[in-house]
Amino acid sequence: NITDVLNCNISGVKYVSSKTINKVIQVHDRIFCCMAGSLADAQAVTKAAKSHLSFHSVQMETPPLVIAAASVLKDLCYKSKEELQAGFITAGWDRKKGPQVYIVALGGMLISQPVTIGGSGSTYIYGYVDAKYKPNMSREECLQFATNALALAMGRDNVSGGVAHLVVITEKGVEHVVVPGDKLPKFHDE
Repeated sequence: NITDVLNCNISGVKYVSSKTINKVIQVHDRIFCCMAGSLADAQAVTKAAKSHLSFHSVQMETPPLVIAAASVLKDLCYKSKEELQAGFITAGWDRKKGPQVYIVALGGMLISQPVTIGGSGSTYIYGYVDAKYKPNMSREECLQFATNALALAMGRDNVSGGVAHLVVITEKGVEHVVVPGDKLPKFHDE
């Protein structure tokens, strides 16, 4: 939709931003990452990570662990920390530790957390996440929590997007859920 794309000319530099791009990228069967920062940098890193993880999977004859995927992203970001402006939330399920979430911050720092947020809209929702997150939520509670957090971020941050792309990752498989902008909850006059 052409109205979802902002096309500006800033100091002679053409800037294009899409509010509907899916920033949730599958890097292996049950491992996904959310991109933040420069889209071009993040796409280059995820492309390299997919290649590393595919090779790893063939070599080891088993799917990679989630920590392995997060570590690949960390290494790629750290090696090019002076040139890259990209951070990632890596989440997935593996046979060794079950569900996991890691954040790879700008510069390549890797941290395991039960829940994490990132990107420009995250500054608006720390209070919400701290107040509403609880361990062992049901699938429905998790989807509502994530949808609300994204809607709150999008309502305040004009570059956070307009569509919520969610992925449910379990031992049984992967489920993609897309919540269009007109179906997102409203928390204030926008």
